[in-house]
Amino acid sequence: MKLEERISLIEEVGEEIITQEDLKALLEKKKQPIAYDGFEPSGNIHIAQGIMRAINVNKMAKAGCKFRMLVADWHAWANNKLSGNLEDIQTAGKYLIEVWKVAGMDLDKVEFVWANEAVQDENYWKKVMSVATGSTVNRIIRCSQIMGRGEKDGLSAAQILYPCMQTADIFHLEVDIPQLGMDQRKVNMLARELGEKLGYWKPVAVHHHMLMGLEQPKTSAEGIDRKIEMKMSKSRPDSAIFMTDSAKDVQRKISKAFCPEKIAEENPVLEYAKYIVFEKFDSLKIERPEKFGGNIEYNSYNDLEVDFVNGNLHPADLKTSVANSVNELLEPVRKHFEKNKKAADLLKQVQSFKITR
Repeated sequence: MKLEERISLIEEVGEEIITQEDLKALLEKKKQPIAYDGFEPSGNIHIAQGIMRAINVNKMAKAGCKFRMLVADWHAWANNKLSGNLEDIQTAGKYLIEVWKVAGMDLDKVEFVWANEAVQDENYWKKVMSVATGSTVNRIIRCSQIMGRGEKDGLSAAQILYPCMQTADIFHLEVDIPQLGMDQRKVNMLARELGEKLGYWKPVAVHHHMLMGLEQPKTSAEGIDRKIEMKMSKSRPDSAIFMTDSAKDVQRKISKAFCPEKIAEENPVLEYAKYIVFEKFDSLKIERPEKFGGNIEYNSYNDLEVDFVNGNLHPADLKTSVANSVNELLEPVRKHFEKNKKAADLLKQVQSFKITR
C-alpha cells in the first residue's frame, strides 16, 4: 500500500493527529509501526467501544500497523471501577474480548495485552517512576479527565498514579501510535513531552471521535471538554446502545433520542449514521409512506445530512432506519451470547456486577 493511502486510512480514524508531519515521517521509517488502544473493563460494553472501536482498529491494521490492545485491569482497579474488585474487572475484560470476536474486529491482527502481566515486570514500574519523577502533581491532576474525572474531584492516591501508568504503558508496549479517544489526549501529550527526555521517543497521537450520548446535551462547556461531557456513559443506560441490548431496547432508545429537526450539529442520531451505519453499510434505506415522500435510499452520509437539514427527511423516519441498521449489526452479537455457553456465562456475571463511576 502506498504511503498516501496509509496516511489517508489513519486520517479517517483520527479526528486529531499530533502531528501530521510526525505521522508521515514514522510511516516512511516503519512499515509496521505499533499502535495501541487501552480500555478499562468496567461493565457492559456500548456500541462505541464495540463496533466503532472495531472499525478504527481494522483501519489502523489495514494501514500496516501492528495493533496492541491493552486490557487495563489494574487501571480500572486504580479508578475504582466495579467497586475496585480486580477479579470482577478481569471477568469484564474477558467479556469485552468475547464481544469483539463477533463485532467485526480483525483479531488476527490484534494482540491483547493485560496490564496484570505488565505489572509483574519491574521494568514497567521503573518507567512509571520515571514518568512520575518527571511530572508535577498539578500536571498529573490535569490529566484526570482520562479517567472520567475532573480536576476538582477528590482523587485517591491510586488515581494520581493512573496517568503515570498510562504514560508508561506507551513506552513499555513500544507504542509508536497511541490511538485513543479525544478524552485521552492530555496523557498522550504528556507522553510526547516526556518521551525523549526519558530516553524513549515522541509517539504520534491519533485521537478518534467520541460518539455522542443519545440524550440532549446539557453541558455549557466548550471545545474538547464539551465533547467529553457529551459522550455516552454506562452510568446513564439510555444514553448508549449496548452491544447485547435487545432489538426492542435499541428501538426504544433511538426512538426517544435527541434529534432536533433540520439540525445536524450535535445530533446523536446523525452521529450514529455517520460513524456506525455508513462505516458498515454502503447505504441507508428510509422506508416511509408515499404521502411523506416514499422510500428513499442514501448512498452517502453527506447526502443524508443535506436532506435532513433541508427538511426532506423527518427525524422519526431517520430514527427508524438507523435503529434497524444498528439492530442488524448487533444481531450476530446477541446470537453469540445466547448460543455460546462461555459467552453467556460471562455476560451473566458482568450483568450482576455493580457499576461504579
